[in-house]
Amino acid sequence: MPNAAAASDHTMPTRRERLRVLMRLKSQRQLMLLGLAALALLALGLTAALWSREEPRDMIRLGKGGASVEAMAPGVLPDPGEAAPASKDIGGGAASYYGDELAGNPTASGESFDPNKLTAAHRTLPLGSRVRVTNPANGESVVVRINDRGPFHGNRVIDLSLAAARQIGLLKSGVGQVRMALLLD
Repeated sequence: MPNAAAASDHTMPTRRERLRVLMRLKSQRQLMLLGLAALALLALGLTAALWSREEPRDMIRLGKGGASVEAMAPGVLPDPGEAAPASKDIGGGAASYYGDELAGNPTASGESFDPNKLTAAHRTLPLGSRVRVTNPANGESVVVRINDRGPFHGNRVIDLSLAAARQIGLLKSGVGQVRMALLLD
């Protein structure tokens, strides 16, 4: 008789119970397939986004004042007695400068920032462009070479090197209004 009791503990599930288990497994399988499809779409979207993405730009955090800069050698600048090169007025706005705290950092052109060179950062002008920057408050001007991107702070239009800001008298204020002319040679 003990065998009969053991056999009753292991009775076969009813047809209804078996169908219920199969339905549960089927719905779990469907959920798993939906999850895999969602992951595949996400992976495809990320791949497309990374594929079409531009090269990341090195962002240089601005300290007090601000500009990412490098300069032309004094021998490259025109002699004051010579005729000035042709230029195109490109407007003006607020200018700031980078100080010594960013010396040695890479610029967008790949050069190291040197605060003692006459360079500047501009958002859109081609790297290597030469720009005459004039401080209308005192009439002083300087020719800088664009070697970096920026400024990315406020509504500033150009960031000058420390040397360029010194030449046009922007060191005390840190930010000042300037006029700019693109030199055409």
